[in-house]
Amino acid sequence: MKDIIKLAFRNLREHKSKTIILCMFLIFGIAIVIAGNSFLEAINKGLEKDFRANYTADIVVAPVNPKNAVIDIFGVNTMDISNGVPALPALPDAEKAEAVLKNQEGLKSTTKLISAQVLVMEYNENNEADMSKFIEKDDVSLMDYPVSLLFSGGDNYWDTLTEVVFIEGTYPAPNSTEILIDTRVKNAYEKFYERDLHVGDKVFLAGTDFTTLREATICGIFKPANEHSAMFQIIYCSPDLARAFARLTYALSMEDIPDSVDLSLSSLTEDELFGGDDTLFDEDLSSDILSSSKVDFDNILGDTSLRDKLNQTDSGAWNFLIARAEKPSKTPELIKELQQAYKDAGLEVQVMDWEQAAYSYTGSVAGIGLIFNILIAVLAVVVFIIIMNTMVVSVFERTREIGTMRAIGSTKNFVRGLFFSEALIISVVSSVIGIIVSFIGMGIFNALKIEVENSIAKMILGGGLLSFSPTLPIILITVIIALIGSILSALYPVKSALKITPAKALASGE
Repeated sequence: MKDIIKLAFRNLREHKSKTIILCMFLIFGIAIVIAGNSFLEAINKGLEKDFRANYTADIVVAPVNPKNAVIDIFGVNTMDISNGVPALPALPDAEKAEAVLKNQEGLKSTTKLISAQVLVMEYNENNEADMSKFIEKDDVSLMDYPVSLLFSGGDNYWDTLTEVVFIEGTYPAPNSTEILIDTRVKNAYEKFYERDLHVGDKVFLAGTDFTTLREATICGIFKPANEHSAMFQIIYCSPDLARAFARLTYALSMEDIPDSVDLSLSSLTEDELFGGDDTLFDEDLSSDILSSSKVDFDNILGDTSLRDKLNQTDSGAWNFLIARAEKPSKTPELIKELQQAYKDAGLEVQVMDWEQAAYSYTGSVAGIGLIFNILIAVLAVVVFIIIMNTMVVSVFERTREIGTMRAIGSTKNFVRGLFFSEALIISVVSSVIGIIVSFIGMGIFNALKIEVENSIAKMILGGGLLSFSPTLPIILITVIIALIGSILSALYPVKSALKITPAKALASGE
């Protein structure tokens, strides 16, 4: 074997041009693969550190996914918005679900969460939402609107998750309409409405469907704990205010309609209601009713106490339960135990890790990873085909050499070992150089501390600070793939070399 390796090195030195070409392709491919996977690793590590510390903790208990949709702490992810943006469902039997969570061993702290989306609007004394700015600024993109995620936590919320970094002000008072906004909300508001926003100012909050409008007072301004966070801009408020925008009303949690409710109109068709002379809303009949002085218009709808009750926010409704594990490494085991505990309790909920709970962000990163890996696979195939073709040409050029070796008694195994040794030497040397090149490039890039400011780019790239985070598994897997690929690329050239006999070498005239 020692003689084969020496001969392989000699052959590679004698064919420097081809050796350099093969090495360059492998060095380039290895450096790209290591750098690309290190970039994805940095994104995942950054997201995990940020979200587990500030938004999802380690475990999230959520309602089960609706059909063709995925739930995370930011909303319902679905392609079907024909009936508007779907609201997050309430966690079924939140009190019982919380009791199960608190009985689970291995958890440091637990809390509850309500999540919704709101639009921050300019306040006016008429108590009406002024939509004129949105009509006038038709050249403004949706991302420039002062849109925000609205979060509200239960007891221990700030103990379970990292505290915010205050610029000024305080946390929202319980049972109030005070809101704590981050600096990005403030900047978006000031840019859109062209006016300053300070602690103590009033604003309107509008739901995504514009059916909910509430007056709110700025009680504090903060900046994210992670200044490079991929997380969208946030507002914190009291649970009662959040429930109004999350549509967590008593009607949402009602399973059976009381017998006292008159449902007779619900059985009529549109034609029966509006279609002819004998319909309920006949034109002559409605004229008579409207002209009658005996009609009590204040009570024309009858008893609306049930309707008013159903439209009230449900004080016991929550979207999620959040828990922090004593040992984060034990999270997978805790999730399995909780899933079984909820199943035994007869509660239809799902228990998620941080990655599932942040699907809106991790899904984008996973998509980038898939695309990158497809491109890498294509690149690898191209590189290995080039290597194979170059080695085939080398075999033809070395026909006389191979024939001579066979003539003096070299076996097929010797020739096979020679070519495989050359392929492995090229792979090993190229891998070492490729690793060095990738580390130099990544080190320079990380030192530049390149940042992105665009919110969409931050969401896709997992944060505002671009960096690389190489790991030992990434390097080992890349090198192993390079070695295996080189051996596979050498199979056909070796097969061609083994077909060369002394007679063929002499006949070739080389």
